[in-house]
Amino acid sequence: MASRLEIGKKVSRERKALGYTQQKLSELTRINKTTISEIENGRFTGSFDIFERVLAAVGLQFEATPKKHTLPDWDEIEDMFSEDEK
Repeated sequence: MASRLEIGKKVSRERKALGYTQQKLSELTRINKTTISEIENGRFTGSFDIFERVLAAVGLQFEATPKKHTLPDWDEIEDMFSEDEK
């Protein structure tokens, strides 16, 4: 599943493709413009219902997928365990 930020970017892209401002999307969904901004910036932590209404208004939907487990790159592991040189 995409992160909140990735979802927000998709919402923003689709909203703009439809020619909607955040204010217009707010009016269509009856969701506060500030909430629309929070969704698009990946900071929204509210209800699933609100997320779903915004997604539907721009032609998107949630999709549940199996969780992917990824390991950090070797360089990232070395950085995590390296001691700071002073």
